[in-house]
Amino acid sequence: MKETKKNNREGKYKLAGSKAAEAEMGIYINPGDSGFKIIRNGQYIDKTGLIAVINNVIDTLDRLICVSRARRFGKSLAAQMLCAYYDKTCDAAALFDDLEIAGDPSYKDHLNRYDVIYLDMTTMLGNSKPEELIRFTEESIIKGLREEYPEVNEERTVVETLTRTMRHTGNKFIVIIDEWDAPLRETPQIEKEYLQFLRTLFKGSGTTNQLFAAVYMTGILPIRKNGSQSAISDFREYTMLKPGKLARFTGFTEEEVRGLCDRNDLSFEKMAKWYDGYTVGRLCNIFNPYSVMSAVYWQEFESYWRKTSAAETLITYVDMDMDGLQADIVRLIAGEEIYIHTEGFQNDLSDLRDKDDILTLLVHLGYLTCEIEEEESGGSIRLVKIPNEEVRQEFRDMLRRARHRKLVSLVQESDQLLRDTVKGNESAVALAFEKLRDSEYAPTWYNNEQALRYFIKVAYISCVDQYAKVEEMPTGHGIADVVFVPRRRSQLPAMIVELKWNKTAENAIRQAKDRNYPAALKNYGGDILLIGVSYEEGTGRHSCRIEKVRT
Repeated sequence: MKETKKNNREGKYKLAGSKAAEAEMGIYINPGDSGFKIIRNGQYIDKTGLIAVINNVIDTLDRLICVSRARRFGKSLAAQMLCAYYDKTCDAAALFDDLEIAGDPSYKDHLNRYDVIYLDMTTMLGNSKPEELIRFTEESIIKGLREEYPEVNEERTVVETLTRTMRHTGNKFIVIIDEWDAPLRETPQIEKEYLQFLRTLFKGSGTTNQLFAAVYMTGILPIRKNGSQSAISDFREYTMLKPGKLARFTGFTEEEVRGLCDRNDLSFEKMAKWYDGYTVGRLCNIFNPYSVMSAVYWQEFESYWRKTSAAETLITYVDMDMDGLQADIVRLIAGEEIYIHTEGFQNDLSDLRDKDDILTLLVHLGYLTCEIEEEESGGSIRLVKIPNEEVRQEFRDMLRRARHRKLVSLVQESDQLLRDTVKGNESAVALAFEKLRDSEYAPTWYNNEQALRYFIKVAYISCVDQYAKVEEMPTGHGIADVVFVPRRRSQLPAMIVELKWNKTAENAIRQAKDRNYPAALKNYGGDILLIGVSYEEGTGRHSCRIEKVRT
């Protein structure tokens, strides 16, 4: 019987030519292992340890799991893996016997032992009108159960049909809902009805205990804190900020990516520069999995994640400029880290109250990452930054497309500063520094060379398009403060910036020469500008000297 159902299931997949066809054939019940087979046919990174975590909570009070994660961080791949493992119409041992889960004591206990309900809510939305989503979902579940078990054939509600089926089969369901929050994000007009549907399934402890061995839901944003999503308040929640024991399944680890790079003859250092940088829970060096696999496939390091609909979200929120948000964005693009309060965020896109809410949202969307957590009298704070080159490109594009006048002006003035620097127009460069010092983008702690370094990075912020920036670069017999190295195919000169506080710009140039700073760029082969920048506390004035040298 099991083999017959398996063959029928594979036939359904072969015939399915569209989402509509898949919906018509009722693959919402026991969807099979074809999805995971396709994944395993590629260069699969073993994340089956997640299965052991779920097995450990089956039929316990912790069996309701909700995972929120940024786009392109493997949520749907995990869902396909779980379907293949739990679906009792499959014989998926060959897919798992050589993976991590096979060494766990729970492996055989739950392998292909359950009826699986699989709902991809993004697909459900695409297959129905918004106002018909709930009815379509309920009918799809009921129809799928009747096709699987024709003997359970009476006209009933979803819960009644599930109950009758469970009594007939003698075992509970595993429910997997991918992108559970898609209806809330894309069709807020049906929020009340949708949450009532979830409440019907999962809120009643009697129904939940009786029917479901485990429920695994994925989404982009965490459950709202304001209580409006109380229908799922019983779920154990794992987020980008608090991933708990699911941290290592959020993305690829350093060890996993090193293995991929070795097998595909790719530079790990470049891979890390482009796609690393996420700190998830206590784990550092988490990589964006989609982008890593795209780089492996195309053998090119570039931005792949940016080709998602999340890109427009960034400009929308930055253009709000709440509480000086844009000044903080400028600091982040310049390579700085900033502190934010994350506890006040209600996980509600319609109720963003201040810049901390927006910056916390950007953490959940994958644009920022949290470095550390500290305690203050007002609650916990997090140190956040832009994680890697891929995301930094998103922010660069945002700078160029910004609609806010002050931000546009900053970029235009930075462009002019670069032109004046290349021309050696020292007075114009010094004047630009004076103007920026009086702006909202200057640091409030302007009292040492560290502040002056930050100031320089903001002044040359438009250089992020054309230069790679290195701070405190070992050069010759010393360390240069800021070095700008042109990116490939650029005709611009390299720039070595030496900073002096209460000393002259001439002193800065002399130090760069005496300590042979240009030696660090001996393989560059083009023009190098030595730029000395000084600030005098007594006069409150900047000065600049520029000299051109060749290696």
